[in-house]
Amino acid sequence: MNRVDTIETHPLESLSVAEAKAMQFRLVDAAARRLSGTEALSTGDLGVAARHGRPETTEKIEGVVADFFGAEAAALVRGAGSGAVRFAVWAVARAGDGVLTHDAPIYDTTKLLFDSMGLKVGSCDFNSLEKTAETLRNGNFALALAQHARQKIEDRYALADVISVLKRNAPEMPVVTDDNYAALKVPRIGIELGADLSTFSAFKLLGPEGVGCVAGRADLVERIHKMNYSGGGQVQGHEAMEVLRGMICAPVLLALQAEVVEELHARLNAAEIQGVKRAFIANAQSKVLLVELERPFARKVLERAEPLGAAPWPVGAESKYEFAPMFYRVSGTFLASNPWLAERMIRINPMRAGADTVLGILERAIAAASPGRGFA
Repeated sequence: MNRVDTIETHPLESLSVAEAKAMQFRLVDAAARRLSGTEALSTGDLGVAARHGRPETTEKIEGVVADFFGAEAAALVRGAGSGAVRFAVWAVARAGDGVLTHDAPIYDTTKLLFDSMGLKVGSCDFNSLEKTAETLRNGNFALALAQHARQKIEDRYALADVISVLKRNAPEMPVVTDDNYAALKVPRIGIELGADLSTFSAFKLLGPEGVGCVAGRADLVERIHKMNYSGGGQVQGHEAMEVLRGMICAPVLLALQAEVVEELHARLNAAEIQGVKRAFIANAQSKVLLVELERPFARKVLERAEPLGAAPWPVGAESKYEFAPMFYRVSGTFLASNPWLAERMIRINPMRAGADTVLGILERAIAAASPGRGFA
């Protein structure tokens, strides 16, 4: 049996458009409780204001974000999602500590962080709550880092259940969640499910380049502010306002995108496009369509898709710059576990496009890459 035939995916539950609309309204309400109408129309201040050591506007937006997620505090940081993970880990761990992760390929920037701190990485299968509990009982960990989005195609764990097991078996151990690719797409993120800190990228939520967010326990967030005291490290007021504006717009746009993914899934599996064997919905890392091709010519299809209007690579994975549908290779973490997918499968994120646009590009790209059309 071809190994592709064994694939099962377990995507995260996306918000409906109605749920996303309610989330948008809730965020605007949180903003109205912190910002005056004039402040909402401003671009904010600059520098290390005396009261907080960072722009007053940034401090207010951090308060809005904390209120929205039901967290004690929040910090906007440099480095987007990877920077948020770094600051969160720095806040709870010291060099040489033990860190518990899911038994899966670790995201490259996170692995670099672990290596640079000399953290002793222990892993277990979060898909098995029993094995997770056993690992905690037999190990010595200063923190656990749980990724909300899937790291392997077969991942199926519910983050709420994993956090519950971690807290029940190691109540003093801080739990940090990497909510990149999940924040504002799903009903609740890690801090709302019992984690100590949640991390995510504002750039992935239509915000400014290079800004991330950490939300959670006030004492841990205060450590981050103290570590990030220099003027050059501050997220300026105008950037914080961009974070808020992007977060307000993101839920509905992302829910519409999820609807298109569902439509594409149904139409491709109804054999609408010749050359497609079948399609899967997966969080890899964003919620996307994994399209299995009849022939092992994925790279050629991707080459042909770009001139037809498909974005050939991500910018920030759903950043404010990305409206064209993205046709790309399967994610690096998925390929690390399933290298045979490289020539059999492509990843499609519709971004702001409708299903007809995506299917039109795919159909023409497959035709152009087929034998007799310039490719062997």
